[in-house]
Amino acid sequence: MSLATQKVLDYAMENIIQVSTPYGTGSGFLIGELVVTNSHVVGGLKEVIISAKNLSRCIGSVIYDDVSYDLAFIRSPAKISVNHPLELCSSSVQDGDVVIAIGHPYGLNYSTTEGIVSKASRLQGEIEYIQFDAAINPGNSGGPLLNKKREVVGINTFIIQNSNNLGFALPHYYLTEVMEKFLALKHDAIIRCNSCKNMIQEELIIDDYCPLCGIKLDVAKHRREGYKPTGVVELMEKILESLNLNVPLSRRSQRNWKFDVDTVKIDINYYDNGVIIADCALCRIPQHNIQTLYDFLLSENNKFDRLQFSINENTIYLSHVIVDSSLTYDLGLKALGRLFKDAPLYSQKLMSSFGALEPKYDEFD
Repeated sequence: MSLATQKVLDYAMENIIQVSTPYGTGSGFLIGELVVTNSHVVGGLKEVIISAKNLSRCIGSVIYDDVSYDLAFIRSPAKISVNHPLELCSSSVQDGDVVIAIGHPYGLNYSTTEGIVSKASRLQGEIEYIQFDAAINPGNSGGPLLNKKREVVGINTFIIQNSNNLGFALPHYYLTEVMEKFLALKHDAIIRCNSCKNMIQEELIIDDYCPLCGIKLDVAKHRREGYKPTGVVELMEKILESLNLNVPLSRRSQRNWKFDVDTVKIDINYYDNGVIIADCALCRIPQHNIQTLYDFLLSENNKFDRLQFSINENTIYLSHVIVDSSLTYDLGLKALGRLFKDAPLYSQKLMSSFGALEPKYDEFD
């Protein structure tokens, strides 16, 4: 990364938002008090999880959804404090301009790539896009494309699969146009019709049809229905809710949940092969007292019912493993309840009594 690009990242970082839904993760950025992202990132939901450098994970409200421009606005429940607010570009973009893409591809926060504008205006359907060659990947969608003056020139929107860095961003002037019209409405639940292009108050939509042109609005249906887990996922979330856990905030996908419990993190995954693993990284193995530590783990394992210690490389885990066909509400409630209760206690004991080291967690969790 060049020094100039690093300066742009340092300036813009606090404005970059991570957007999460049960369907995946994407990026966004702050303009004024609104979080800007792509419509496909919010997945047709009214509520999504947002987080930022100065904002802990929380539920944001999707207040504008525009399938035509693949554009959405999110309102944060709390003010996001930034020292250097981002501004939209005040001039035209030219072929050959240096641009910088910032986002969270694959959950890797604040990934930054630099490139040039290959074509300042590339028509795709009825919409002009900025074509650029900075590398972007799934998860970059909704993030800002910046120029060297640290202005937003576009919104990273899509790539051409299996191509060599062919990225496309919705130009800033579309965002300026939409934001002005949206703010003038002074209403926080707006859908833009993809046929007549009018901005419609959601409360005026009947049976998911546009009241002006009569077209079916799929996004209205998705927003009305929301996310509804089914089967084993529904059962798992029912168990977690019974443990007084905040399930919506914990979702990383439809089959993955992460929780902060005192000083530890608990990760639950439901795999395609039917296995459900709930585990917690308790600590790392010390360089001394290893045999004594192992003896303790073995003796405790013999006492457990449905929990077990395990070691992966130098990290000690406490886990519950079960096949989906064997999961019941009562069994899950008992096993997971004990895991959430005992994991912090064992973590502290192993570190205080045996000199174990603090676990290392992925900084993006």
